[in-house]
Amino acid sequence: MTLLRRGAAPPGDKEATSLPRPGNDAVTERERRQIFWTRMDLRVTPYLFIAPFFILFAIFGLFPLLYTVWVSLHDWTLLGGNQGFNWFAHYTRLVQDAKFWNSLYNTFGIFVVAVVPQLLLAMYLADTLSRRIRAVNFFRMGLLLPYLTSIAAVAIVFSQLFGTQFGLINYVLGFFGIDPINWQAGRFSSWVAIAVMIDWRWTGYNALIYLAAMSAIPREIYEAAAIDGASRMRQFWQITIPMLRPTIIFTVIVSTIGQMQLFTEPVIFGDVAGGTQGQFQTTMMLIFEEAFRFNNYGYGSAIAWTLFMIIVVLSALNALLTSKIKGA
Repeated sequence: MTLLRRGAAPPGDKEATSLPRPGNDAVTERERRQIFWTRMDLRVTPYLFIAPFFILFAIFGLFPLLYTVWVSLHDWTLLGGNQGFNWFAHYTRLVQDAKFWNSLYNTFGIFVVAVVPQLLLAMYLADTLSRRIRAVNFFRMGLLLPYLTSIAAVAIVFSQLFGTQFGLINYVLGFFGIDPINWQAGRFSSWVAIAVMIDWRWTGYNALIYLAAMSAIPREIYEAAAIDGASRMRQFWQITIPMLRPTIIFTVIVSTIGQMQLFTEPVIFGDVAGGTQGQFQTTMMLIFEEAFRFNNYGYGSAIAWTLFMIIVVLSALNALLTSKIKGA
């Protein structure tokens, strides 16, 4: 008598061998659906998470930008609305407009007066805080306090400090025999007053950026330089500065872009006209004046789009310089 193996079909029972086990097809179909939805989840879910940002950017960023281009090609007023297509008439006027070039000159002038000492002071503060000093965390936290202060409050306080008759700055200068300065009357004096507001608020912020970059520099390099007899100053110029070149360029370009959008400090310091002769009127102030004071939306949009293109060029220079430095 031949014994059958356990679970084997009897000889000659071809039907039993060809029939699938119960539930095999159902399990396979369920697994296929599970694999399909798993793949869809891995592919689609990341886009769903970032979709809100792009939706909000399209509504509040991209659409206004493109709509500004459309408005700049029309005669557009607040009350009258669209008065017709004028092609590039506003851009032709912009090139010949002395107020536009004056505002651009003021914008870059305030940038030089404000950003150069700001970044130098930020570098000094970062180098000081990178050393082993007492209560270093307290001082690092203190660097951010001016940045957290309301910009309107800062501008109001400093506009009082630079007051002509009762300002604290003129009061202190009087001890040195210097006559009171009308800070709003002159071009350079108004630049200095506005630059002090900007530097007080942003120096600590840039110092923290430099401090973070300095912490990434290996300490072994400084130890080897100290063994070779290099002084602290020589280490700073020959190790710290070269290692921070990409960060320095980044802060310069970002500060330039921020200066191109300078508005609140000079407006609260004086008015939207930037003084009696526009001596401290920035490009953003000119855009506001043309669009909301003179109701010339078309020309204001043309200035805004031109300012945007200038910022794009500066950003491209940032990317170019950074890539060259990294490749050097």
